[in-house]
Amino acid sequence: MSVRTDTLPRASTLWTLHRPGDFMDCYSVPSTLTPREAADRGLAMPGWAGALLRLRNTLVRPFGLKTGEADRPIFPTCHETENEIILGTDDKHLNFRIGLLRDQGRIYMSTWVHPHNRWGRAYLRLVMPFHILISRGAVARMATGR
Repeated sequence: MSVRTDTLPRASTLWTLHRPGDFMDCYSVPSTLTPREAADRGLAMPGWAGALLRLRNTLVRPFGLKTGEADRPIFPTCHETENEIILGTDDKHLNFRIGLLRDQGRIYMSTWVHPHNRWGRAYLRLVMPFHILISRGAVARMATGR
């Protein structure tokens, strides 16, 4: 099943956070999974993505940024209903959420980011190529039958 670049349906709670200047992307795939099942499947990162996340954590720890230690998951649940789950956190440099919405036979995964300052905007630019690869791979794993 092919992943498509998409627009997050307006039914998503993520839209209540979005303001001018914020980043938001969206990918979708046909799926019968619940949002929780999709998150469990899609956000189980492959080895290379996990290695990048560990490197990121090592590099940002001295700056006091959140690193998802055992007592602080990097993707805590912020909101959950039958058709949507939103994960994410607020940090010094930016706030981010990952939303998974089930709508009309598709799972939509969207990432919303609100940078607080120059460091947040620079960080977002730096991680963007990796974000795209990881997000598209995550959504591909959410396709029914995979």
